[in-house]
Amino acid sequence: MIFEQNNSIENIGKKVGYLFSYFLFTTLLFFVILLSKKLPNTWTYFHIMVVTAGITLIGVILKNVLK
Repeated sequence: MIFEQNNSIENIGKKVGYLFSYFLFTTLLFFVILLSKKLPNTWTYFHIMVVTAGITLIGVILKNVLK
């Protein structure tokens, strides 16, 4: 018998893991900044999400450029 690896499930697992890690990191970062009182009064969780997504996007672009 030949057993082949199911790559579609592996890809879904990687994406779900990445999203979970992103939200976990963003939540921890938000609470650290909030509790240290460094967060501007007008900023919300959404603003921290945008900043984190921007940093992630820059990292992906750099990874592809340096490939």
